Amino acid sequence: MKEQLISTWSWFKTKFLVAYHFLGLPNWTELRLAILSFSSRQRLILGLVGLVFIISLATLLFRFNDSLVLEVAIPGGSLTEGLVGIPHFANPLLASSDADRDLVALIYSGLLRPSDSGKLIPDLAESYSISPDGLVYNFKLKKDLRWQDGEKISADDIVFTVHKAVDPILKSPRRANWDGVLINKISDYEIQFILKKPYSSFLTNTTMGIIPKHLWEKTASESFSLSSLNLEPIGSGPYKVVSIKKNAAGLVNAYELVAFADFALGTPRLEKINLNFYPNEKELLTSYSLGRIESVGGLSPESLKIFSQSRISRLPLPRVFGVFFNQNQARVFANAEVRQALDLATDKQALIDQALAGFGEALENALPPGSLGYIANTDQHHFDLVAGKKLLADHGWKPNNLGILEKKLKTKKTTATETLTFSIYTSNVPELALVAKLLKQQWEVLGASVTVRVFEAGDLNDNFIRPRKYDALLFGEVLGRNPDLFPFWHSSQRLDPGLNIAMYTNIKADKLLEEARATTDPEQQKDKYRLFQTEISKDLPAIFLYSPYYLYALPKEVKGATFSIITTPAERFENVYRWYRYTDRLWGFLAKSQDIINN
Repeated sequence: MKEQLISTWSWFKTKFLVAYHFLGLPNWTELRLAILSFSSRQRLILGLVGLVFIISLATLLFRFNDSLVLEVAIPGGSLTEGLVGIPHFANPLLASSDADRDLVALIYSGLLRPSDSGKLIPDLAESYSISPDGLVYNFKLKKDLRWQDGEKISADDIVFTVHKAVDPILKSPRRANWDGVLINKISDYEIQFILKKPYSSFLTNTTMGIIPKHLWEKTASESFSLSSLNLEPIGSGPYKVVSIKKNAAGLVNAYELVAFADFALGTPRLEKINLNFYPNEKELLTSYSLGRIESVGGLSPESLKIFSQSRISRLPLPRVFGVFFNQNQARVFANAEVRQALDLATDKQALIDQALAGFGEALENALPPGSLGYIANTDQHHFDLVAGKKLLADHGWKPNNLGILEKKLKTKKTTATETLTFSIYTSNVPELALVAKLLKQQWEVLGASVTVRVFEAGDLNDNFIRPRKYDALLFGEVLGRNPDLFPFWHSSQRLDPGLNIAMYTNIKADKLLEEARATTDPEQQKDKYRLFQTEISKDLPAIFLYSPYYLYALPKEVKGATFSIITTPAERFENVYRWYRYTDRLWGFLAKSQDIINN
């Protein structure tokens, strides 16, 4: 800025002297003699006039300079963020936890990328086109793109990634999104996707991170999950890994990332991002209090008070939290009256008030607020403990000497006793642990015996969710930008890597989900989803509890972070390449348009 002012003054002085001599105005000696001939009063008046002239000239100069100067974001600075969870698969095809997905969002690029406006924008892709029948999608890649190891990106990488996504051996959570999709390489920079039938959410699938073929092609599918590249990832996204720290047990607890200069959307402004991982929120909050981290993702509401110096974003998420019944593991849930009575005995608003500090909305079905086909809460559900007790009593459930409900089951040969006893499995997240505790209290008043089992996220996923070894699972389903309920409720998705964790089976529901996925008409899709919700409410394979807000704390010094629409916590990083800490003022012709803050 100082240099600009000096340059402006030099220019003005030169032009002034040229004009002065051109007009034949008196030189300095002549002026001096004239001033000496003035009286003291005249000199005073002349001095005041001169002072006013100088001040006016200086003001004019500054205003002229300001008219040419714009405030711009400049590169530099860092951000250190803390997260609950331990990453295991920083791999777009295997990521299953928020910790994994956060790393994927920072390190990898897809063909398209979610923008802060809610629309999808080109990332690796330069452009795309869709056939009139909605079955053929053609993508052109930007040229001269590079992986973070310097190798060139081509259509081969896209083809390889999609083929691996549908490989049954990998058991990728993304498999259902790509089943039945044919991919053709047209040229080194052109690819084509051919669908068997229209798929309304297909473009969202193309935000999936692309992995480098040259690094992964020699890894057998059986060994994919064991590759060191899962924890030492190389992508083409806004940031690349420069160092990794592990604890004594060999688990990753920190990543150091630096801006990737060849990122398709331009070099990120923040020079460095550090991610520190913690096994639980208590350790994370302690670290924040000690100043070791400055931003936190996924805050619990009760922790908000310690972040008074941060900017807190309250972001609605298309997440559905509920209790999913495993009738194969706990046969007691095969009784429809049990599922119905537990639903009646659930005070959902109390859960939201006590566990979420009110930051959530009660749900009655499988879609969260704002989703296409969402049905607002009605009088179909109301907390009614008396009605729940009566329902069970009417079906032969009676308390034993411990107060736990039992039911006599008679067969042709024997008489057995079934007890209303089960366990709730959930993750070691303060919010979920508290919700599980509150549910236990509510349901034990009904007459159930409930055990709460809490596990670290990775342990829960690997040892219980994937093999489907739980009675009742307190869990949150992450729905996409255009919610597709197929992976979560279609009977073909009952087993891992499918996401049908209630292992729900209903032929009519399957047909509705298939039709909703196939149509490109939003109104038709809305109707199908509403009919599906009517169907699932009859069967009650799960108790839908609430849709929470995602609470994100950022230091006030970090600017440019906007979150108009996010569908997963990881999407808070959708425009991370535009975040900044520092600014400068430059003449307009020197400033880059994408860096201008105030036009």
